[in-house]
Amino acid sequence: MVDASALEKASKVDVFDSKGSTINFGTIFASQKVVIVFTRHFFCGKCQAYIQQLAAVPAEALGNAQVEIVVIGCGDWQAISHYAERTGFSGKIYAEPTRVLYRSLGMDIETLATTPADQERPSYLAATGSRLKNALVSTWEGPLKHPSLLGKQGAISQLGGDFVFGPGNRCSFSHIMQHTEDHVEIQELMKHAGVTY
Repeated sequence: MVDASALEKASKVDVFDSKGSTINFGTIFASQKVVIVFTRHFFCGKCQAYIQQLAAVPAEALGNAQVEIVVIGCGDWQAISHYAERTGFSGKIYAEPTRVLYRSLGMDIETLATTPADQERPSYLAATGSRLKNALVSTWEGPLKHPSLLGKQGAISQLGGDFVFGPGNRCSFSHIMQHTEDHVEIQELMKHAGVTY
């Protein structure tokens, strides 16, 4: 769990919206409970698959629980519009390219390691096929299709995490990714946020 002092410090870090404007991270969850998913780089096909499934959480269920879902990536804000289009996620997406926010919240692991051999791959990756196929699709949908975003996707080794914040400076759930396929299963994350569907 993120302690109060770390969250206080993190709350003051600026994030960028899709137009390049900044807001303090803390304002995102100042007045309501928010599920915040920190992704890896904006070209990561594994995270895109996760966000696509996150986008399918019914709006009615979120509304009933008074919960919002927000996505934050470690790349530049110019990549946000492409990311939203690619994932079908219509909620708020922000960028934090300095990764100060990531580190403030304990996401200081950098690796390209996948799911360990003795563990099962998460269900959100079932539709992506093999790792090779996923890598090829990520390359095609990312730098090859959008060369102007090359270098703006964020650090490829940065891992993210899944959190439930708010209202106010409160963290009720946190999960730090340990490898590149380690987002929390969506049903579990929604359960921690009090969202049922």
